[in-house]
Amino acid sequence: MASVAGAFLFLVISASWSAALIWQLVPAVMLAAVPLITLARVAPGHWHCLFGKVGLRELRLMLGFALLNIVISMGLGFIVWALTQVASNGSTTQLGTTDTLGRMVFFVKTLPQLLGEEVITILPFLALLHWLTHKLGWSRKGAILLAWFATSVMFGMLHLPTYDWNWVQCLVVIGGARMVLTLPWIMTKNMWVSTGAHITNDWLLFAAGLWGAGLASKV
Repeated sequence: MASVAGAFLFLVISASWSAALIWQLVPAVMLAAVPLITLARVAPGHWHCLFGKVGLRELRLMLGFALLNIVISMGLGFIVWALTQVASNGSTTQLGTTDTLGRMVFFVKTLPQLLGEEVITILPFLALLHWLTHKLGWSRKGAILLAWFATSVMFGMLHLPTYDWNWVQCLVVIGGARMVLTLPWIMTKNMWVSTGAHITNDWLLFAAGLWGAGLASKV
C-alpha cells in the first residue's frame, strides 16, 4: 500500500516538471512499475497472477465495458452538471492546444499511466478483500461489494487535484466510472482486460474532444 501511495505522489509532483517530452513518460511508467516491483519482491512468483491471456473474448470485454462506461459517465456527468458546477479536465484542454508530436507523446504516455491507475486500484481492492474475509470473517460477496465501493471512492478522491477539488464530480462521476472499470477485473481476474477497457474509454473520449475542438475551430 505504501508503494501505491508513493507511486501516485511521484506522479502528482512530477506533473509540474518542465522537461523534454520523452521524460513525461517516466512518472507514468513509475506509477505502474513501483507497486508491481514491490509486489514482486514481497510475493515472488505471484504478481503475474494479476494478468491473464488476452483473446477475442477479452478484447470484446474491453470494448464493451469502455462503451458502457462512456454511457454511464455521460449520464452521471449530465446529472452533476445539472445540479452543480463542474470542472474540466486540464489534460483534455492541453491536448487541444499542443502540436502533433505532443499529442503522440500524450497518447503513448497514457498507456503506462492507465495501467498504473489499474494497479493502484486493484492492489488496494485485493488487500481490502483479504482483510475483510480473512481477518473480519466477512462473506466473499459482501467483502467484494465493500472493496469495490471503497476503492472506487478512493479512485475518485485521487482525481480531486485534476478536477479543481470538486468533490461531487470526483466521487459521483469519476467514482462511478471506476466502479464500471473494476467490473472487468471482478469478472475475469485479468488486469489486462480492465486496463484495456480503461485505455479504450479514455482514448475514445480524448479523440472525441480533439474532433470537437477541430470542428469548433472551423466555425
